[in-house]
Amino acid sequence: MDIDMERVLLPLSEAQQRKVTRLAIEAGQRLLQHGAESSVITDVTRRLGLALGVEYVEVSLSASSMVISTRHLGCCITTTRRCQDGGINMQIVTDIQRICILVERGLLDGNDVQHRLENLKIQRYNRWIVVVMIGLSCAAFSRLAGGDWPVFLLTFCASSVGMYVRQQIASYHFNPLLNFGVTAFVTTLISGLGEVYNIGAQPFLAMASSVLMLVPGFPLINAVADMVKGFPSMGLARWTMATLLTLSTCIGIIAAMNILGVWGWLL
Repeated sequence: MDIDMERVLLPLSEAQQRKVTRLAIEAGQRLLQHGAESSVITDVTRRLGLALGVEYVEVSLSASSMVISTRHLGCCITTTRRCQDGGINMQIVTDIQRICILVERGLLDGNDVQHRLENLKIQRYNRWIVVVMIGLSCAAFSRLAGGDWPVFLLTFCASSVGMYVRQQIASYHFNPLLNFGVTAFVTTLISGLGEVYNIGAQPFLAMASSVLMLVPGFPLINAVADMVKGFPSMGLARWTMATLLTLSTCIGIIAAMNILGVWGWLL
């Protein structure tokens, strides 16, 4: 038997239904802002609304906003929210999913959900740890591609500096397209010095490996997942953004190569 058919609907006042609607869309808004799949957003939003007592929940998504309608015993309430990009953060997505599960199990009520949503905090790794680890990962790719230790060290320096630049630009809330372009330019400018001064046996590997941190893998994966799972408009929007990020990266790389006068990838 359908689980929804077994639910016992309790009377809700208009104010109570409005509160449930607001809590559900706030949860969905945070999920959309932090990079969750569209299927996860709609599923968690719907489940949260149903667990809080409404009869029916309908969700509509776009790239930068969402609309939610709740219906309960003949009363329908619709609200919309603008969802500005907050950066990919799976910790927030996981925390909201955990809240939804606790509500479904009857361990949280509406006031508890509101308190937890208001006190969600974005936890970030220490920026210097991120810089070092990104540098090591890109350097490891250069090593796997056949680079020697001088190329490894050059890649590490270029990608570490590039990651620092990326963090600094992001802290000022510049457009991500500008961020990716400038980061690619700085990173390629440093790694391209290997071609200019013949650092290592295959210095062009440093130029190729140091910019791998700018591959928009997560947006591309989400884009494909959305289109496969029945959200073509969201998938196309995310795919377009990932393509623009890649284009910005390419422009930064080409600009740095023109300044240095090297085209190491073609050798």
